[in-house]
Amino acid sequence: MAMPVSVVKPIVGVDVAKDELVIYQAELDLLESIPNDKAAIKKWLKALPAQVDLAIESTNTYHLAFADMAHEAGCTIYMVGGYELSHYRKGVKVRAKTDALDAKLLARYLKNEYEELHPWIPPSPLYRRLLSLFRRRAALVQARVGLVQSWANEPLLKSAFAEQVASMQRLETLVEKMISDQLKEAGLLADLKRCTKVEGIGFLTGARLIATFQRGDFR
Repeated sequence: MAMPVSVVKPIVGVDVAKDELVIYQAELDLLESIPNDKAAIKKWLKALPAQVDLAIESTNTYHLAFADMAHEAGCTIYMVGGYELSHYRKGVKVRAKTDALDAKLLARYLKNEYEELHPWIPPSPLYRRLLSLFRRRAALVQARVGLVQSWANEPLLKSAFAEQVASMQRLETLVEKMISDQLKEAGLLADLKRCTKVEGIGFLTGARLIATFQRGDFR
């Protein structure tokens, strides 16, 4: 009986930035860059001769459009965290860090660690909405705290500044209400209540825990 032949798809590494994708196709030893927008991504995916395995460094939210579109096109996605990639870079003694080298390193990482990795599954819409709200709130709190610290010794605008801070705090409260509303619509408030019964876990920590379990499969 003939032994089954495993089919290995071409491996591609993608370094992601806000405005640009640097892409390395290992099989062709081809390095290219395209704008990080849907039109350019669609054109690149359409030009692929076959489905590929993609290693993408998860960078803020800049990688999501590319990952979603590539997944829909039938490519297999492997997300690589910045922490893992940094340690891998040190392990293989790659000292320089450029977008091109990172794209090649991602492809190398996928090729060598393939059997230890799990394909990425797009997270649920609920997870994405909650993650967006958590990030907006964190940015708002960071901005408010920074302003309070920098304006601490300014007496001339104390009253006006207090109104500004109160306005930002009201916006924080609104974001928290939106998080609660999202959980309520999803029927997850009972889970949130159970989380907050644990000592040290408040509303936001509990909501983040619930959001984590909406992200996808755990292995």
